[in-house]
Amino acid sequence: MSTLETRLEAILLEAPGLMPVLRAARALALPDWLIFSGAIYQPVWNKLTGRPLDHGLKDYDLAYFDASDVSYEAENAVIKRAAASFEGLTAAPVEVRNQARIHLWFENRFGEAYAPLRCSAEALTRFVSPAFCVGVRLSPEDRVQVLAPFGLEDLFALRLRPNPNRPTAGFARIAEGVRRRWPELSVES
Repeated sequence: MSTLETRLEAILLEAPGLMPVLRAARALALPDWLIFSGAIYQPVWNKLTGRPLDHGLKDYDLAYFDASDVSYEAENAVIKRAAASFEGLTAAPVEVRNQARIHLWFENRFGEAYAPLRCSAEALTRFVSPAFCVGVRLSPEDRVQVLAPFGLEDLFALRLRPNPNRPTAGFARIAEGVRRRWPELSVES
């Protein structure tokens, strides 16, 4: 484990709502599951900027990958099963999404094409900024397993830059929103 991964794990273990969410997600035993997005980068930025670790946290994104049935009905059944596991666990909701079906609705919602994914980790390569491209899962021994296709340098440098693999017109809008919550961030375009 790298030094930055060790630092990340220490911060995430401190995050008040994250460990219960990780344990509940592990117990659900969803295929190829990850917690990613704001539930991971926000506690790091909060720690580095002296804020409460859950500052700005709207939800926990729980991804899983099940290509055996990409229907809305199958995903909705998983969402309902997961909701029972997370009820009362944390103040922020847990949003569960099957990464095998993202391509079916992404373009209609966000206005850009989205090729089908092959696994949950591949979704990390498509987030708007490398600082967001971090996911974790919990091992049976309660160790945080980190997936970060672009590394963790941008995350710990408080640096926001466009994902070189996914140029998007939405980067400026997203960066502006993030800078309102963490003005210490540097933004590169």
